[in-house]
Amino acid sequence: MRMNRLTTRIGIAMALGVLVGYVANSQLSADAAQDLASYFSILMDVFLRMIKMIIAPLIFTTLVAGLAGVGDTRAVGRLGGRAIGWFLSASFISLLLGLLMANLLHPGANLNVTLPEVGAATSLKTSSLNLKDFITHVFPKNIFEAMAANEILQILVFAVFFGVALSHLHSKSARSLVATMEDVVHVMLKVTDYVMRAAPFGVFGAVASAITTKGLGVLFVYGKLLLSFYAALGVLWLVLIGIGYLVLGKDVFRLLKLIRGPMLVGFSTASSESVYPKLMEQLEKFGVSPRVTSFVLPLGYSFNLDGSMIYTTFAALFVSQAYGIPLTLGAQFTMLLVLMVSSKGIAGVPRASLVVVAAVLPMFGLPEAGLLLVLGIDHFLDMGRTVTNVLGNAIATSVVAKWEGAIEPVDPRLADREGVLPAPGDDDALVPSRG
Repeated sequence: MRMNRLTTRIGIAMALGVLVGYVANSQLSADAAQDLASYFSILMDVFLRMIKMIIAPLIFTTLVAGLAGVGDTRAVGRLGGRAIGWFLSASFISLLLGLLMANLLHPGANLNVTLPEVGAATSLKTSSLNLKDFITHVFPKNIFEAMAANEILQILVFAVFFGVALSHLHSKSARSLVATMEDVVHVMLKVTDYVMRAAPFGVFGAVASAITTKGLGVLFVYGKLLLSFYAALGVLWLVLIGIGYLVLGKDVFRLLKLIRGPMLVGFSTASSESVYPKLMEQLEKFGVSPRVTSFVLPLGYSFNLDGSMIYTTFAALFVSQAYGIPLTLGAQFTMLLVLMVSSKGIAGVPRASLVVVAAVLPMFGLPEAGLLLVLGIDHFLDMGRTVTNVLGNAIATSVVAKWEGAIEPVDPRLADREGVLPAPGDDDALVPSRG
């Protein structure tokens, strides 16, 4: 079986990014390094822009095509209920692990850095985090505006209405429209294949830009925090994979092999959006029905952010320990519940994890300024958060599909095959049409 060439290229690009960024940071002045980093970031920005141009049409067409083929609104409700149930359980586990690991590792104790003044401003817009605005924001007032802004939840809501309505029409033109949607899905997956060929360049630009401006020295200054957080993420990975094993059995390891490429892209770019199209494709290679992937995955991108969840409790206790303000177990558990509720309204909020933490800290007598300690290395923390979000959503989608009986056998050769799935009817198709 052929080696996954894309994953290999991305790994090489990431290593080159670290090397080039380190040399630039150590040889150039701060201003010159900043200028050079802005040119490196062009590669990342172009790649992310190309990814964003795919997301809206891909979500809309896959979801409409999937729902139109279901023909049963009760099945949609059951699918949504199971997905939300998993998301809430995974969020609670992630938040709890963040508390446990922060109490065990004490990442904020004995910091060898100057603490920011308690009243220092963080410039994080915590006012953007409120339930009222979130609920009204979910429902689009203009679908074209929602697509232009890549508002995943708004696109999801409209697509559900459109797909269910289409499933109840039995005219020839309605069937023709469904067939057109299915054809567009295959076109978009082919476009995804073209765009992903630029992934190594985007990864190189993202890593080189970050290292050029921040340098590797910052990793040593905040080494304890970084190591502690990544250790916490490692435990969360074990828990998620373990639960996935209980449902999927040994197939969970095949899933991990399939998504290693998207995970590496997500880690190096610190952007979940950058892997959405490829992750959808890999889940279909795993055997997940497109109707499940197209519904659960975009929903998970808003409600199933396991890496972000563990970070919120971990960061809050980090600030508590750094400033020597202890929190009782009762206060910590109350914080967990507050974060459980407030974190569900972060879809579309820039730097969502930091905003949530900044909003919650004052409730428990902790200085919001403590987040200034982590802003300098937030990109490296975000890399871990993002790859964990990708893993969590891949497992969540696969588990829900298993519960729905919507995983079909797939030729294992696809685990090492580059490119997109062949369209139904291709002579060399390895996967039967799922209709």
